[in-house]
Amino acid sequence: MRYVVRALLFAPILCVATAFAHDALPDSNRRVVNTEMVARVEVWLSLLTEQQHTLACFSFKSDERLNWHFIPRERLGLPLKAMNLQQRRAAYALLQTGLSHQGYLKATTIMSLESVLRELETDRPDNEDRRDPEKYWFSVFGTPSETEPWGWRLEGHHVSINFSSVSGAVAAATPLFLGASPAEIRTGPRAGQRVLASEEDMARKLIVSLQDNHAKKSVISSDAPDEVLTVPDASLDLGVPQGVSEKEMTPVQQVMFRRLIEQIIRTLRGELADDVLTEISENEWKELSFAWAGSFEQGRGHYYRIQGPSFIIEYDNTQNEANHAHIVWHSLENNFGLDALRRHYESQHGQPQASVNKKN
Repeated sequence: MRYVVRALLFAPILCVATAFAHDALPDSNRRVVNTEMVARVEVWLSLLTEQQHTLACFSFKSDERLNWHFIPRERLGLPLKAMNLQQRRAAYALLQTGLSHQGYLKATTIMSLESVLRELETDRPDNEDRRDPEKYWFSVFGTPSETEPWGWRLEGHHVSINFSSVSGAVAAATPLFLGASPAEIRTGPRAGQRVLASEEDMARKLIVSLQDNHAKKSVISSDAPDEVLTVPDASLDLGVPQGVSEKEMTPVQQVMFRRLIEQIIRTLRGELADDVLTEISENEWKELSFAWAGSFEQGRGHYYRIQGPSFIIEYDNTQNEANHAHIVWHSLENNFGLDALRRHYESQHGQPQASVNKKN
C-alpha cells in the first residue's frame, strides 16, 4: 500500500536537536512515551555531524516516511554502518523507547542474522555487502515535538519499525514488520535459535486445537502463500474475514487466541502495548478471526492471518524450505498515524478531511 499525504498546512521542516518548551499535558501512556522519544532522539541528533544530520532527517510530509519495505536494499537515512560507538548507543537507546525488552531483543537478533546468512550463502562473492548487520537505517521525519506531528523509523532487511506522533502523543506504531531468515538456525554455535518461535508455536497450538470443533472452517487452504499478502504497495483490503471468529471458539481457544495476539502486540514497550490492547473492545475481540493455510507440521510451509475491524496480522513461513518467517501488523486505518493526522488537522487547523489521503 502506498500512502500519500497532500497539502499539509505547514512548511517542510527538518529535525533539530532542540528541546521544546510546553505546558503540562495530561498524563497518558502515549504522551509519556512521546516525551521520552523526543528526549532520546534529540540526544542522538546532537551527536551527529552536519552531513549525518542531513542524511538522517526528512520533512514530515516527505513521501519517504511512507516508503517502507523489508527486503535487503539500500535505503535513505543514516545507517548504523556510518555511526561511531557513541552515536550507535544513542540510536539503540532511541529504539528502546518504542520496543519492549523482548521486542528489542527480537529486532537486534534479526539484524544479527545477516551474519548467519552471509555464512550460509557460500555462492556469493566475499566482497559483497548485501548481508551486513550494520545496514540498518535510522530516519527522523519532521521536528521531534510535544505539540506537532513527527515520526521516526528503523529499517533494513526483515525489520521495519515505524512510530508516528501527533499532538504530543504516539499515534501509531504500524506498519510493523519483523522477519527471520533462517527462522531456525540449524548449524553452528547458535543452532536451535528461533527468533519468532512464540509467534509460530502459539499459533500452531491454536490451529491444532481448532481441529476439534472447526476443522474445515479454520483452514482456508492446504497450501500456504509464498508471502504475506499485505506487502508494501498492496491493498490492506483482504475481503471478508476468513477462518474462525473468537466468538465461535471455546473458552480455552479464546484464551489461546488472545495470548497469541498479545504476544505480537507486546513487541511494543509495555505502555504502548497496554494502550493498543485496551483499545480493542469486547465486541471487536469477538469479531476477530483466525485463519490458517498450509501444514500443521513445523518445518513445512504454513501461514496464518488474524483479521478484525481495525487491524490485520499476517505470518508466513514458506520460503527456503519453510525456514524463512515473516510477520507484519497493520492498522487498517491508522498506519503511519494517517487517521490521527486527519483528525489533528481537522480539529487544530481547520483542514478538510480530503487533505490527508491514502492510496491502495
